[in-house]
Amino acid sequence: MIMKRVLSLIAALALFFTAAAQEIRKSTHLYAVKDGQELYLDRYTSSDVSDAKRPCVIFVFGGGFSTGLRDAAKYLQYYDYLARKGYDVVAIDYRLGMKGVTDPGIFSAISQFKATVNMAVEDLYSATGFVLGHAAEWGIDTSRMVASGSSAGAITVLQAENGICNGSEASKSLPAGFNYAGIISFAGAIFSTDGKPEWHKAPAPIMFFHGTSDKNVPYDKARVFGIGFYGSGLIASQLRQMRTPYYFYSVEYEDHSLAETPMTDNLEQIGEFLDNYVEDGLKQITEVHIENLNDPIRPTDFSIFDYLGSNYGE
Repeated sequence: MIMKRVLSLIAALALFFTAAAQEIRKSTHLYAVKDGQELYLDRYTSSDVSDAKRPCVIFVFGGGFSTGLRDAAKYLQYYDYLARKGYDVVAIDYRLGMKGVTDPGIFSAISQFKATVNMAVEDLYSATGFVLGHAAEWGIDTSRMVASGSSAGAITVLQAENGICNGSEASKSLPAGFNYAGIISFAGAIFSTDGKPEWHKAPAPIMFFHGTSDKNVPYDKARVFGIGFYGSGLIASQLRQMRTPYYFYSVEYEDHSLAETPMTDNLEQIGEFLDNYVEDGLKQITEVHIENLNDPIRPTDFSIFDYLGSNYGE
């Protein structure tokens, strides 16, 4: 028994000193200039990596398409975790189409949102192309590139994946046959002006986090005559019908906090998704639904006007 404890202590100390010696390095690169705006990305890498090609996570920040920073402090633990796990992390700028917009009104919002989301997706594709162009130099495995985003960023990565699957015009800027190896969405949705999203081919494995009382990004859908946002719950039901792998972590009566909290509180589950779905190609549907009985019961049914009010003021 004593020898077992000694060996456990030695193993713990070895892990501690290994982690302490591991340095996370950051470099910044200009990846595009659009509409006169310089767009940068930050690349985070671990000093403790082999020369073998590494997987990569491209991250898109949140902020209602009106604000936000790629290097905001609330994201750094997520970047650190991924880098120490052996992933290169690429956090990107993108054009903010709703910046300065307040109370747009339902009809103005529809056209504004469509243009805004399209811009963000185009910028994600451009950043992805930049990484692909530097993959050999940086040692990145282009078959293991994951797109991840929070809130507006989650909308962007889901919309981008949908665009690839449907052969959108914007997606043609990427190399033929390219797709992400996985998508990680923190409270995201897909914007559509033609009813429920279509999938002309099966998407990459998707990990969703979403609360059922999210008043900023719909858990299920928010639409007017089929025009609107279609959230994680609806997309997951589509993927289930398609028998396409996904991992859905939902929390009953939780608000928009799941746009951020999983990046500190659910790193273990994110690691499982990356290991099992991205690395090992697991063909499985996983649904985890949490209801904390100590939490208040919040509304779960909102109109499109509620979402506009939450994001852009009553």
